[in-house]
Amino acid sequence: MTVTSSAPADAPTPPLAARAAAIGGSPVRDMLAITARPEVINFAGGLPAPELFDVRNVAATYQAVFDETPAQAMQYSTTEGDPGLRTALAGRYADRGLATGADELLVTTGSQQGLSLLATALVEPGDTVLVEDPCYLAALQVFAFAGARVVAVPGDDDGADPDALDALVAEHRPKLFYTVPTFQNPTGRTMPGDRRAAVAAVAARRGVWIVEDDPYGELRFEGVRVPWIASHAGAEDRTAVLGSFSKVMAPGLRLGWLRAPAALRRACAIAKQAADLHTPTVNQLAAARYLAEYDLDAHVARVAGVYGERRDAMLAGIGDALPAGSSWSRPEGGMFLWVRLPSGYDATALLPGVLAHNVAYVPGAPFYVGAPDPASLRLCFVTQTPDEIGEGLRRLRLGLG
Repeated sequence: MTVTSSAPADAPTPPLAARAAAIGGSPVRDMLAITARPEVINFAGGLPAPELFDVRNVAATYQAVFDETPAQAMQYSTTEGDPGLRTALAGRYADRGLATGADELLVTTGSQQGLSLLATALVEPGDTVLVEDPCYLAALQVFAFAGARVVAVPGDDDGADPDALDALVAEHRPKLFYTVPTFQNPTGRTMPGDRRAAVAAVAARRGVWIVEDDPYGELRFEGVRVPWIASHAGAEDRTAVLGSFSKVMAPGLRLGWLRAPAALRRACAIAKQAADLHTPTVNQLAAARYLAEYDLDAHVARVAGVYGERRDAMLAGIGDALPAGSSWSRPEGGMFLWVRLPSGYDATALLPGVLAHNVAYVPGAPFYVGAPDPASLRLCFVTQTPDEIGEGLRRLRLGLG
């Protein structure tokens, strides 16, 4: 008698968590893979100009750290961050009018981690989060991953409308309002001081957290600095400020920080312990040494000066590159111009034809929470030289027809 047997089929693995399965990739990140070809003049990215990195002095700080404190540099550190770095960062805030102690800061692995920690500490699945419209894409990803219900606050060229914010807070009872008030991504707009004070007043009256993301604020090449929302009456005990070295020193350092009231900061520190224990020690020590031995403000001023020239080059040629009836922003700093093509144009549909001419932009539609403006698009002006910007705009004109 012949006996046959067969091994049972392997059982499938358990499915992904619902939040992971539901969140797709970033449309901007996906497109950057296409535009990375060297022949493409890329106005789509949000990358600082690499030729302006202070490579020599940053490298010198790393060498000094390894020469003088190698054991500390290669050892575990505290979750809150290196005390010397936090003291230096607190001093920079105080010098700019926002009194801050070192213990009020939590060092993060880029400011993007700070945003994720805040979402972990504050947002339960189903909670409402208010955002600007349009909004920084990676913030929308963070809130979606946290299971938040995201609602857009209407606004204008000065940012979110405080009256609309007040009405939406009363209606939805959100956990937080997220904003990039200075040189916003994607629009480049800056919220004026009186509107910041009004936003602070809404938060105080209604009881809501403000997350004030400030990655671009030091990149000002025109106009006068506007104080943080956190400095206004009513916002002191309910505002978390996010900062970063990515745009002023180098994004590869992955160094950011979070300034927040004590209870929220402690909750974020606990969340960070679960995420990565601490930000790399050697990077923190090198940054602290850089702040002690070199003039970061002078370096940032040089970078901002070059970025201002590149913005001017884009503004000088953009009118000839776009269809008649288009409009665009004129930012006083940062990295981005926001463009609106005439009614009836679709920036997403036009993109393949533009890419065929080896130039790229980011369509504006993915930045919207509510109904998108299909005629909008974002241009980054900092990565190319003025001559490259001129050639890119020539190609853009051909691609838009």
